[in-house]
Amino acid sequence: MADAASRLTSLAERLLGEPLPLGVRAWDGSRSGPPDAPTLVVRNRRALRRMLFKPGELGMARAWVAGDLDIEGDLYGVLEVMAGLVWEREKGSRGLLRTLRDPDARSAAGELLRLAGPPIPPAPPGEEVRRRRHLHTRHSDRRAISHHYDVGNDFYGIVLGPSMVYSCAYWEDGGTLEDAQRDKLELICRKLGLTPGQRLLDVGCGWGAMAVHAAREHGVGVVGVTLSQEQAAYARKRVADEGLADRVEIRVQDYRDVRDGPYDAVSSIGMAEHVGAERYLEYATDLYGLLKPGGRLLNHQIARRPQSDETTYQVDDFIDAYVFPDGELAPLGTTVTQLERAGFEVRDVESIREHYALTLRRWVTRLEDDWPRAIRLTSPGRARVWRLYMAACALAFERNRIGVNQVLAVRTPAPGASGLPLRTRTWGA
Repeated sequence: MADAASRLTSLAERLLGEPLPLGVRAWDGSRSGPPDAPTLVVRNRRALRRMLFKPGELGMARAWVAGDLDIEGDLYGVLEVMAGLVWEREKGSRGLLRTLRDPDARSAAGELLRLAGPPIPPAPPGEEVRRRRHLHTRHSDRRAISHHYDVGNDFYGIVLGPSMVYSCAYWEDGGTLEDAQRDKLELICRKLGLTPGQRLLDVGCGWGAMAVHAAREHGVGVVGVTLSQEQAAYARKRVADEGLADRVEIRVQDYRDVRDGPYDAVSSIGMAEHVGAERYLEYATDLYGLLKPGGRLLNHQIARRPQSDETTYQVDDFIDAYVFPDGELAPLGTTVTQLERAGFEVRDVESIREHYALTLRRWVTRLEDDWPRAIRLTSPGRARVWRLYMAACALAFERNRIGVNQVLAVRTPAPGASGLPLRTRTWGA
């Protein structure tokens, strides 16, 4: 009888209808496949049951988070191959249809089921969030934000570094991650045209980096709002340590409950992905109402590619179950349209997609370099979630499956004067 790795490779190739471009290492210590190829490690038969009972991305993610599935060699190389084998098939005409029609593929599926052991679906890992409808009520949003951000400030410190900025950095001439994050914050301040004495509302203020930078470098008063208790505690200490308590206020507050406008400017950096398609116009309208005439909004947001039939869009299973519960991505055109419907004049759109790929790869490296400590601070499963999520997202940005954009919009006064200079792309540099 063939060893487990050879059997797995043979069955996978019969199911796929093509050679498997990966090595496979199985629970019995055997290995098959190209000797110099990255290797998928199947630690036990339970990994097969997870993938068979939940075919596609979510089953593989469960096996990875539980530690039943691992990778030897180039993580990005394996994920690139798996994206082709799973992601493309889930959206194409092959995959399950081929398995149902092809006698050899059906036979291979049956053999794989027998190899997997008892036909009992394993329970999902404890890190998985129970699936819900995307209601985006205040309660559900608070719970989703807590799941994602209240992992522990020390854990985020490993990934993000001293800047504690959890959004795409802006890479100009190399430099460190901290340099690139500082440059991103400064770019946003310049786009907003901040001057001493103005009021800035930072929606989804995270650990306070934007609030501190804007107050310290541009002399503005800042209100930062977040739904995360841990973020708020860290941000308040950061503000106090910088001696900026008289200029910066950090609140645990929903943006929908901010009532002390008007503000001269609003920054929303990596927050709008949590809003949801059904609530987006409400979000844009609320921010419009919080700005004084001539006030500017800088909306920094991840975008997905548009689909030919938008009614078929589904939230990514892995991201929804393990990373951003209830998060939704919209195409850039949809975001711009909603901002305009709310009354904004959109003045500038800058894509910084490649910048996010560079940022994510730096985050992955930081996590891998301090892996034992990351596990101690959270759990092996949670650390594995973050490693997979960030590496997969880096590839998605590099391959233009998703993007990230800074949209500058203005609440233009009735006479029509936007208040922006005729030449904006220098941003006052």
